[in-house]
Amino acid sequence: MTQESSVRVAVNGFGVIGKRVADAVRLQDDMELVGVCDVASDWRLRSLDQKEIALYAATDEAHGAMTAAGLTVAGPLDALLEQADVIIDCTPKHIGAANVERYRSRRIKFILHGGEKHAVTGHSFVAESSFASAIGRESTRVVSCNTTSIVRTLSALKRAGLLKRARGTLLRRATDPWESDGGGIMNTLVPEPKIPSHQGPDAQSVDPELDVVTMAVKVPETLAHLHYWAVQLTRPADKEEVLQAFRRSSRIALIRTTDGLGAINTVKELMADLDRPRDNLYEVALWEDMLRTEGDELFYAYMVDNQAIVIPETIDAIRALTGLEPDAHASIARTNASLGIRQRFF
Repeated sequence: MTQESSVRVAVNGFGVIGKRVADAVRLQDDMELVGVCDVASDWRLRSLDQKEIALYAATDEAHGAMTAAGLTVAGPLDALLEQADVIIDCTPKHIGAANVERYRSRRIKFILHGGEKHAVTGHSFVAESSFASAIGRESTRVVSCNTTSIVRTLSALKRAGLLKRARGTLLRRATDPWESDGGGIMNTLVPEPKIPSHQGPDAQSVDPELDVVTMAVKVPETLAHLHYWAVQLTRPADKEEVLQAFRRSSRIALIRTTDGLGAINTVKELMADLDRPRDNLYEVALWEDMLRTEGDELFYAYMVDNQAIVIPETIDAIRALTGLEPDAHASIARTNASLGIRQRFF
């Protein structure tokens, strides 16, 4: 697709997700990043001039603070919306929902993220499961990092005719690494007070047929999330059949403890060694040598990078909403190639 027919994309919120979405959009040959919007005026926005990305202010107060800090401000949020075909809202929880009427009044397509409720858009997105139903819609919600991983892995089993029901325990990182000096937990574990935790019902917002229950515990680390799953299969299956089902997903990467990848820190270090931007792990990193089957029971564990896993989903959601690519497999392949997503790291 030529630049003349590319989709113009704006990003509202230049935090952990927003900056990664902006970088990913700039790698697509069928998209153009027209600018980003934020309320901050500190170091987080200093890289925009170097990258020649236009900065817009979400409020009048933010505009004044940005200008006082010496940042170049192209204009207010409304000026950014005038230039865009679709806006990706990466603002903190609940702010995206508050922005919806502003987007609708401009008749601009919009994508929210997992901090918002399914009801805000009426559609929840994971590329391998709900791409087709997102085509041409006004909006969608890219679900959270953990929910994305749940839908990817359980859908792989479902497509193979193996999934009956799933029960998962999530060990959740306490906070994002860049915020660990100002929050998080130390020397304790904090159970999520409700069973099921919200990720199971959220996965059902993408695929109501999933029989899934989740439990979650917040742990004192900031690198990534760790999942443990016990799945009842539709019939007895051996380990290789299950691994083949996971291999059919291009966004599940099988790793081995025998390669020295025995912990989440080693996987993150591998991403750095592979020159991934910001050490991003876009894939679900699933330990194949840990996976075990017992008759019709399956047990496995995997790692989720909450800063990166939703980035390819967001790119595919742009193509679905705008009709850039009506075929899910074609969009996924295109996104995977641009981000270097793979099923094996070596």
